[in-house]
Amino acid sequence: MSEIKVCVFDAYGTLFDVSAAARALSEEPGRAAFSKVWQQVAADWRAKQLSYSWLRAVARDYVDFWQVTQDGLDWALERAGLADPELREALLGLYWQLAAYPEVPAMLAALKRGGLQTAILSNGSPAMLEGAVESAGIGADLDAVLSVEDVGIFKPDTRVYDMVGARFGCTSDEALFVSSNGWDAAFGAAYGFDTLWVNRAGEPVDRLGSVPGRVAHDLTGVPQIVGLS
Repeated sequence: MSEIKVCVFDAYGTLFDVSAAARALSEEPGRAAFSKVWQQVAADWRAKQLSYSWLRAVARDYVDFWQVTQDGLDWALERAGLADPELREALLGLYWQLAAYPEVPAMLAALKRGGLQTAILSNGSPAMLEGAVESAGIGADLDAVLSVEDVGIFKPDTRVYDMVGARFGCTSDEALFVSSNGWDAAFGAAYGFDTLWVNRAGEPVDRLGSVPGRVAHDLTGVPQIVGLS
């Protein structure tokens, strides 16, 4: 096995908590109706965000991830019976300020101290990713933020994974690819990456042609995986 030179992370659900926007809004005064359904809205929003990206990739009908994010939220709000433009705008605004998971800053800092290169590889648009990285305060520990917008198609198309080698000059097995999406980690493994699936919810392994190389409950052990103490 080749020595790992770069650690590449999916963004949403991996570094950033995609439920944070809905959770934060549900706790605000005057949000009683939303607080009853916020978990359903958050789950539906994420599910539709992902499924719309896959469908658009298959249909070759690319729009940026911000449009997909808005479309997914609109579906989720309609399902919950919440026709509230102010609520919609509040949720979308918070999505630009998603919290990083608690272990993320220390984990990234440890990788950089150990001499590893680090990057995000995400479906997110550049502006969305810039906002999330800045809000979380992790930009100093990232060497690159790679967006699918540069290739005009969503994961798991291999042209997205090609961006890692193009940016860092590494072979696929010199990169550890980390994602909270089991399908993303599986297709990354099929591509040739060393992979880690961050399975925070304890879900079953997806039935695909490949499986993630490793599974963990969070990101704490990433430095140890790449050989750092």
